[in-house]
Amino acid sequence: MRIAVVGLGHIGLPLAAQYASKGHRVLGCDINPLVVEMVNQGAAYPEEAGLAEQVQRAVVAGLLTAETTTSHAVGEADVVVVIVPLMVDRDHQIDYRAIESATHDIAAGLRPGTLVIYETTLPVGDTRRRFGPLLEEGSGLRAGQGFSLAFSPERVYVGRVFEDLRRYPKVVGGTDDASTDRAAAFYRSVLDAEVLPVANAETAEFTKLAETTYRDVNIALANEFARFADQSGVDALQAIDAANTQPFSHIHRPGVGVGGHCIPVYPYFYANRTEHAEIARMARRINDGMAEYAVERLENELGDLRTRRVAILGYAYRENVKEDSFTVAARLVRLLEQRRAHVLVHDSLYSKEELLERHLEPYDLADPGWTDAVVLQAAHQDYRDLDLGRIAGLRVVVDGRNSIDRSMLPASVRYIGIGRIGSVPVAASIGADRDQTVSANA
Repeated sequence: MRIAVVGLGHIGLPLAAQYASKGHRVLGCDINPLVVEMVNQGAAYPEEAGLAEQVQRAVVAGLLTAETTTSHAVGEADVVVVIVPLMVDRDHQIDYRAIESATHDIAAGLRPGTLVIYETTLPVGDTRRRFGPLLEEGSGLRAGQGFSLAFSPERVYVGRVFEDLRRYPKVVGGTDDASTDRAAAFYRSVLDAEVLPVANAETAEFTKLAETTYRDVNIALANEFARFADQSGVDALQAIDAANTQPFSHIHRPGVGVGGHCIPVYPYFYANRTEHAEIARMARRINDGMAEYAVERLENELGDLRTRRVAILGYAYRENVKEDSFTVAARLVRLLEQRRAHVLVHDSLYSKEELLERHLEPYDLADPGWTDAVVLQAAHQDYRDLDLGRIAGLRVVVDGRNSIDRSMLPASVRYIGIGRIGSVPVAASIGADRDQTVSANA
């Protein structure tokens, strides 16, 4: 087959490489010419395991090329997979501009008989009622007659996309039975995982919203437990680990907040369309409020934060991935600056120049200078053996991911975890497998 992948981000490019690995001709589309150039040179995002090798093999074999002209690539394709980000604004309203622009470009090149699949997470009904009409209007073709239309949610974690593509069933639903069948057959030809057809596109859309909202609610419950534990003088992580030995308990882990493209965004796709989403809305408030809670605990320990030098470790939204969409670090910076603290940021995945571009003051771990407090926001592997005790003036460490070995800290440094007291070992330390008890850094 000839497959057009529209959107070559941290999920779109691995998808393109996966399809090419099965011998299909893949045309990648992205509006960023730097991404297009990177792909055509056989390069890729370095943090995705196995991606660089797969992209290089596909490019050398002539099975993968990239371009900025989406309509041209679509005109050459039998199947079009759309994976353009859909985000929310500051008021939590959906911003459709990027994906609607991409859809107009797809419509301009759409040929009769093409299968179009949206993998971008969408509100329920959008494949059929929003994007179907746009494709029809721009192409002159009818969905279900002139072209096939389906939705299949991406269910992967950046950093291990290929592993997840093999592991999780591929859910797919079309706007008609024939589209469902075509999309299911397509995925069986490009993936090794089970393909799971559902009743229609709406069911497939809701599947992803249910998954992500469940995770958000679960993390919010863990965060509530952590705040209660702090108040009650017990260790939340030990209690959660003990509770999870019972097979009906699957409590996730507390943390300083939730970042990324998914969890801070997709629950709104559900909640904005119904009155019956009280739990989902509350979970968003709880998780977004954890940064404020962490700063308040720091303030309680240090007193007035004015002029205090506070270093945040990890600007990325989660460990070991160079991506800062909805990162909790940005919220921490804002809250600390509101209290007139002197805020510095370090991230082993970002250069000094990249931090400056984000209007952040870089923190030099090699020569840190006097520092009153450190806040661990992203538990990168590089921070595993970090000797915080050598930092001059350090009084407080806020472990936003409950990942620091507190035994490595000098007695003069106050350790503040999220729901932690005493010296109970942490079950999910930096670098541990967190599939069973998901970190609140999704």
